[in-house]
Amino acid sequence: MSILRSWLIKEHGEPSDVLRLEEVPKPTIERNQALIEVEAVALNFFDILLCQGKYQEKPPFPFTIGAELSGKIVAVNEGSKYKVGQRVIALPKLPSGGLAEYVAVDERSIYPIPKSMSSDEAAAMFVTYHTSYYALHQRANIQPGEVLLVHAGAGGVGSAAIQLGKAAGAYVIATAGGTEKTKVCRSLGADVVIDYLTEDFVQVVKEKTDGKGADVIYDPVGGEIFERSRKCIAFDGRILVIGFAGGNIPSAPINHILVKNYSVVGVHWGLFSKLKPQEVRQEHKELMKLYEEGKINPLIYREFGFEEVTNALNLLADRKTWGKLVVKV
Repeated sequence: MSILRSWLIKEHGEPSDVLRLEEVPKPTIERNQALIEVEAVALNFFDILLCQGKYQEKPPFPFTIGAELSGKIVAVNEGSKYKVGQRVIALPKLPSGGLAEYVAVDERSIYPIPKSMSSDEAAAMFVTYHTSYYALHQRANIQPGEVLLVHAGAGGVGSAAIQLGKAAGAYVIATAGGTEKTKVCRSLGADVVIDYLTEDFVQVVKEKTDGKGADVIYDPVGGEIFERSRKCIAFDGRILVIGFAGGNIPSAPINHILVKNYSVVGVHWGLFSKLKPQEVRQEHKELMKLYEEGKINPLIYREFGFEEVTNALNLLADRKTWGKLVVKV
């Protein structure tokens, strides 16, 4: 029996206390699955919540975290649309996450990548870029020349939104906290960058738009950021609700929505991907085209070795990083 290494969780707790790198049997593929030799895995904040038992999904023990991976296909079933040796992105399903040397993945959760894309970039791009593409194009119907305000622009989804906004022909204003993160936003192509630690983004947006406001506001923060965003949304504007990283869930006053004639638009990409998988595949083709044209490039904070997973998760938990953290397997 072939043996491989995998990070296992057998009880809930802090990642550094409960994650163990152990030897396990190499998986075999079932019908409609492919076996992938993992090259890189992107870490997400919900990986920490899974370790702690605080995530909405609680897989049976033992389980492995890691929702986004890149790698090479090493085994397929007869009649598969994929080929041995093909490089792909894959979204493994719990309890068999990506932090292992080999993973068996349902072919419906596998997506091809161009030869020019590195394993780090591939692992880091899927959820953030698909979420932002769906938000900007399907939910907001963003148009060339519109003003896009992106909050938390140095984060995973925020950095993707800046690049995709510029690719769509928008005038992009980004917010971030501190010199390092504002510099990152500028490097991504934002036309205006606001340091929310020292500047009032409402005032700056109004100044830069001659009082009109932003046509589309991309908000993964919620709380006070959402409340203040309502003060600089344009007539006929759209506020995209991506998430609540700030911890507080705001309430939108309906009378204000009516008077300023704007929309508050929910963005639940996870449910969209389950209900309309063919549309996700079409969007993936569009994203790969944008990558090959040099219009998008995943923002990676740092690369970690396979033995450094707990260090990487501790750093992610501090919320002082930007972009994506990637583990090389």
